[in-house]
Amino acid sequence: MEQIIFTIEEMIDSIRNILDQLNKSNFDPEVIIGINRGGCIPGIYLSHCLKKPHEVINISIRDSHKKIDMSKIEEQLNKFNSALIVDDINDSGKTIGVIKDLCKNLKINIHFAVLINNSESSSSIDYYGKKVNSKSKDYWYIFPWENWWNLNEK
Repeated sequence: MEQIIFTIEEMIDSIRNILDQLNKSNFDPEVIIGINRGGCIPGIYLSHCLKKPHEVINISIRDSHKKIDMSKIEEQLNKFNSALIVDDINDSGKTIGVIKDLCKNLKINIHFAVLINNSESSSSIDYYGKKVNSKSKDYWYIFPWENWWNLNEK
């Protein structure tokens, strides 16, 4: 599996692409919600740019074997009428799929944004910075916040 360094410059370009798509859609979220951990940094960037509050939800499909407390997430989402939920990558689609399933019975209008969207994902998203295809290349993206301390050593 090839590792690809996703640079800060690529992150900023992706956030600009998301902002352009948001502007064209006329979706005006009440809050930006970053999925902990990968969605926090791009979520904060979007929050500042859009002048919207930022919150975090804890949901980890890949790195955690703990059962997800959906009632806490539901309680948090129910505080708002609309939200932009942000993550670093929509790879398999499992994380976004879990959130979409939870929101089927909620009254909140939710849109999703990711820095990188895998076109082979099982979950569709609304806004993305970069599109990739996992069928054409086996990859693993390393984001700036995941390995910044080793970047100068290579």
